[in-house]
Amino acid sequence: MSQTPLRERSEKMSPEDYESLSADAVIDRLLAENAAAVERGSVCITCSFQAEDMIVLDMLRQKLPSVPVLFLDTGYHFAETYAYRDRMAAEWNLNVRNLTAKQSVPEQEAQFGILNRTDPSRCCHLRKVEPLFEALENFEVWFTGLRREQSPTRKNLKVVEHHLLPSGRALLKVSPLAAWTWGNVWEHTVRHKIDYLPLYDSGYRSIGCEPCTSIPAAGADPRSGRWGGNKLECGIHTESKRSD
Repeated sequence: MSQTPLRERSEKMSPEDYESLSADAVIDRLLAENAAAVERGSVCITCSFQAEDMIVLDMLRQKLPSVPVLFLDTGYHFAETYAYRDRMAAEWNLNVRNLTAKQSVPEQEAQFGILNRTDPSRCCHLRKVEPLFEALENFEVWFTGLRREQSPTRKNLKVVEHHLLPSGRALLKVSPLAAWTWGNVWEHTVRHKIDYLPLYDSGYRSIGCEPCTSIPAAGADPRSGRWGGNKLECGIHTESKRSD
């Protein structure tokens, strides 16, 4: 943990103040300032088991070993993603909570057809957005691995944001790596010997559901390989709204 005196750590910082802190210091300060939420078990991290998420998770688990790790199990992930999730959950003794949609994949396809082909936004809403927002109702602090560089839709991302869920519930959304570059991600991954999802070795840069993920063209936006380039977000980070 940070060596900052407890008296100073108890004084809340403004969201702007966090922009100058290192990722690890952001986590330390947020946990100190929200000690009551920590005691209540109201801190979580969303994790798709991509490289950025694994860095934040590795930092966070050093301080909160049992932090809930929310994984959106859409039923459409790569086999490699499921295998990596299970392996890392065992190696790191993670408290993984697999969030699923109200309908199974066969039930959804029987009612609506293959939505990831005909209406991917609706598919994402049913299989990602709804399950996550329902789960987040139980938390006060939400850690993510988001970075501004990932997409034009994330260029205004703040390290710390006050967010409102569609229900009106407020929570803190914390993205310690907001200012990191792709180079920073891999330098840290290698230096700290964090095992990574093998799909990166095949050329993938942004990895989601298998039917909606492809290898981006050289020099293209990393998320251009998602949804055939027709959209950049599933809705998780656009349907919740920043309130500050």
